[in-house]
Amino acid sequence: MCGIFGYIGRRDAVPLVLEGLRSLEYRGYDSAGIAVLDGGEVDVRRSEGKLGNLEAAVARAPLGGSCGLGHTRWATHGRGTEENAHPHRDCTGRIVVVHNGIVENYLELRRALGAEGHRFATETDTEVIAHLIEKQFDGDLESAVLRALGRLRGAFAIAVVSADDPGKIVAGRYGPPTVVGRADGEGFVASDIPALLPHTRDLLFLDDGEAAVIEAGAIRLMDFSGRAREPRFERIAWDPVRVQKGGYKHFMLKEIHEQPLALSETLDGRLALDSTEVRLDDAGFTAAEWDRFERVCLIGCGTSWHAALAGKYMIEAMARIPVHVDYGSEFRYRSPVVEAGTLGVVITQSGETADTVAAQRLARGMGLPILAVTNVAGSMATRIADGVLYTRAGPEIGVASTKAFATQLAALYLVALRLAQSRGAMPPRDVERAMTELTALPHKIERVLQLEPAIEAVARRLFHARDFLYLGRGIHFPIALEGALKLKEISYIHAEGYPAGEMKHGPNALIDGDLPVVFVATRDRNREDSRRIYEKVLHNVREVKSREGIIVSIGVEGDSEIAEASDHCIAVPAVSDFLLPLVEIVPLQLLAYHIAVLRGCDVDQPRNLAKSVTVE
Repeated sequence: MCGIFGYIGRRDAVPLVLEGLRSLEYRGYDSAGIAVLDGGEVDVRRSEGKLGNLEAAVARAPLGGSCGLGHTRWATHGRGTEENAHPHRDCTGRIVVVHNGIVENYLELRRALGAEGHRFATETDTEVIAHLIEKQFDGDLESAVLRALGRLRGAFAIAVVSADDPGKIVAGRYGPPTVVGRADGEGFVASDIPALLPHTRDLLFLDDGEAAVIEAGAIRLMDFSGRAREPRFERIAWDPVRVQKGGYKHFMLKEIHEQPLALSETLDGRLALDSTEVRLDDAGFTAAEWDRFERVCLIGCGTSWHAALAGKYMIEAMARIPVHVDYGSEFRYRSPVVEAGTLGVVITQSGETADTVAAQRLARGMGLPILAVTNVAGSMATRIADGVLYTRAGPEIGVASTKAFATQLAALYLVALRLAQSRGAMPPRDVERAMTELTALPHKIERVLQLEPAIEAVARRLFHARDFLYLGRGIHFPIALEGALKLKEISYIHAEGYPAGEMKHGPNALIDGDLPVVFVATRDRNREDSRRIYEKVLHNVREVKSREGIIVSIGVEGDSEIAEASDHCIAVPAVSDFLLPLVEIVPLQLLAYHIAVLRGCDVDQPRNLAKSVTVE
């Protein structure tokens, strides 16, 4: 949520900052602003709405300089107006601050500062930070910032410049992600990696309670008390080209089509077909540690929670150990009971999801060894985990997660295989079959992507609908949930995912001739339990049809029964039961995408949503 981009160096800061903000649009925002230091003065432009409005304001009243800060704001305290847009200034107008997060004690600070004569011009919590720094400022910006940070409670990432101590940007983090980059004679700060990739791949991820002084030729790191720390830069392998649309109309569509490549990256080096072994040595646990795990606790939020729920089905069936699934936001606010021998697995694309990371800290404090399944090296989840399984999906810009979800499913399948391997819960021939199918999975998904014209045709028939119902049983139920989430996220159509077996407990009341009902109705013909689930779903389909509902089904190739029972059937390649979610989700993503496009929605930046939920 919100986006920060800062630059200091030898070039004109304005185009660099605006470009950086553009690359952070996916984080969600309702206003934007820029501040530039030039000739001993600080100049600010702000606007309500999209970045185009800010660019127009800059064109009307140009500004220039080689040190600048930019911000895209997601309103929390105060409306999304130009007056409340960042950067915010102190009373002198010579100190400017940009901020992500929430200052929980801002009312207390505002009253105290107001009593001392400070004048406030906005409704925001951020403005108190500028005035706190002003109060502490004696010519040394970093000392003033550190003293001000010591007064704040809440979650915050800030960047500050001052006309009276030029030549530096001071940044600090306690909660929301903050990334510092270095290049030859230049320094950068941003909220996320994609904004920095066009300029550098040498990145420093600030930890909670750390501050950085960013100068054109050097970067210094310290804790909030001022004690110096050694900067730990990481080399990021992501290709800058992957944060561009590459000819696609939207990032979301590009990322749907990147799923075969992303899955290949997830699996690379982790399968040994010659020895029927899953190799997760890079995850950080020894073979003896894998052998000791007797149960699993999976934690995630949103799409990652759906991946966790699918992972439960995989692990319990394949490894025969109990699995508990929890929302990060629920786990951290109750009194969870954890037992010895439990592996905690946190699932987060960004590695910075506030509730998930907080739940991770709680679980680790209770003695659980933690495996982080994440996409981002250096993120907070990776730094407080005992082991990390990187999904290697590459940058995902679209707010609605697609390839990140697919790679999370693949990673959890690998975990299930590894646990099954430790416990001897699967015969070697079954492990070999599973691994062979995994290697063929990217090609199977390429075949699904070729169905896009047919899926778009279905979207044209249904995009006027006001409600959708998504149904599935067993491991297909989480995919129904995820399909419904994708549709509601980007098309603003009300959609609900439900277990198909619960139809008679309420959802039947919704069915009429105007309601599309999407059934995830695939099956593994080699598994008896899969056949039984399929027959139950087929009964549900006929039940909905008898009530005149519009049936959209995801079935497997060659299944004439489901095709004949449906108004619209999308047939995907046959794979084994616990890999079916990976081929099922692709047509549901494409269906949601094309419905949203037909409705004229902003697919990559849906209203009221942000890519990474880094504050509560």
